[in-house]
Amino acid sequence: MIYRVLHLILPPLLKAIWRPKVSGGDRVPRSGGVILASNHLSFVDSVVIACTSPRPVHFLAKSDYFTGRGVKGFLQRLWFEGIGMLPVDRDDPQAAIASLDVALEVLRRGDSFGIYPEGTRSRDGRLYRGRTGVAHLALTAGVPVVPVGLKGTEKVQPVGANGFRLAPITVVFGEPIEVAGRFDKVPLGKARRQLTDEIMAAIRDLTGQEEAGAYNERSPLA
Repeated sequence: MIYRVLHLILPPLLKAIWRPKVSGGDRVPRSGGVILASNHLSFVDSVVIACTSPRPVHFLAKSDYFTGRGVKGFLQRLWFEGIGMLPVDRDDPQAAIASLDVALEVLRRGDSFGIYPEGTRSRDGRLYRGRTGVAHLALTAGVPVVPVGLKGTEKVQPVGANGFRLAPITVVFGEPIEVAGRFDKVPLGKARRQLTDEIMAAIRDLTGQEEAGAYNERSPLA
């Protein structure tokens, strides 16, 4: 209910203010589980994808956003729930496993799940190496992966900035990457690495980003 109400307001508002250029929306399957795998440039990326995707999409967010008290905490929780965020405790030693379980539940009920294979935002604009969690999800759930390329969101809310700025945004949904039957004879670890690299190459082709050639590490201030 909250999701539907916010999505009557947010997409038109986003399009009126930032006027994002969106292409490839017809490539996103309209039914069944699907993963939207995107590059990650800004805190607003999840909102941008949620507002431009042709179907509802769920992302993970740290549980702190859902446990605030008072009016501010209530409004914050309402906001994150309304845009399809799902809470996960990032400080829990088992957080990675819990995150995958939550994502698999979303995919198995036929919904779409958004993920950033780089793991955290790129602070220099380069595209970092993908972590294999995205491939684990795709192979385990047997669902396609739609690569998503974002441009300009880092200018809407630069790293360290509190407010938002007007800047052109581009969102491109790529061709779905199917996994069914493709890796049946490939050792699991190798299959995950190959699929992850294929997804990241597709994202690179959509964004034109320079490849960092290394994993992105979470900022100590994040």
